[in-house]
Amino acid sequence: MNREYYTHFSQALQKDMHLLVYGDNSGYPILVFPTQDAMCDNFENFGMIGTLADYIESGRVQLFCVDTVDSETWSNVWGDKPWRADRQESYYHYIVDEVVPLIRDWNASDRRPVTTGCSMGANHALITFLRRPDLFGGVLALSGVYDARCFFDGWMNSVLYDNSPVTFLSNMSKDHPYIAIYNQRPIVLCVGQGAWEEDGIRTTATMDGIFKDKGIAAWVDFWGYDVNHDWDWWQKQIRYFLPRVLEEAQ
Repeated sequence: MNREYYTHFSQALQKDMHLLVYGDNSGYPILVFPTQDAMCDNFENFGMIGTLADYIESGRVQLFCVDTVDSETWSNVWGDKPWRADRQESYYHYIVDEVVPLIRDWNASDRRPVTTGCSMGANHALITFLRRPDLFGGVLALSGVYDARCFFDGWMNSVLYDNSPVTFLSNMSKDHPYIAIYNQRPIVLCVGQGAWEEDGIRTTATMDGIFKDKGIAAWVDFWGYDVNHDWDWWQKQIRYFLPRVLEEAQ
């Protein structure tokens, strides 16, 4: 399996950031966000690269795994809230303004990358896709919590608003041009109903209602009461949903 480690200086974040890239450049590009506070080796460390090895080695996909700054933003519970929100916004701009062009340069398929992630990674994947569906081919989000207020003690400002899918999508007009783009892309949200999934169940159900209200075709799937917030289930889920996402992604 082709595996490349890349370090670059982010202008948006003013620090070195890292990428791990798996697979040949002809594969469908997938932008992978790690779980909370983790870095670009997260999918490898928890077996997801092995789970997707056949997709990678056959040249069907190329994975671009990024770092996070979650310890400065979502997890920084004692930090200044406006600063934390601004830092998350800078991370968003790092992804769309710096990582996406890198993917275009690296990957030769001329396809828009699909965003994916588990837990907090799902949150990043959905934020990024919903804010710029013109840049991305679809989203596969597993066990996310999509209301930013859950991480900010109920606090909100205009910057955090843009990083809270439950909030900004619920207020999007039904004739917004992004609605038509969403309906051209696969949108998959999945959450188990077992241990450690309470906020995920609630906010995923809220997203389901928003999608239906806006006329957005999304696959929102609630797995069983034995399905916990953990890697063994995310490995099963990504194998289940990825074929559909790749088939429909544009």
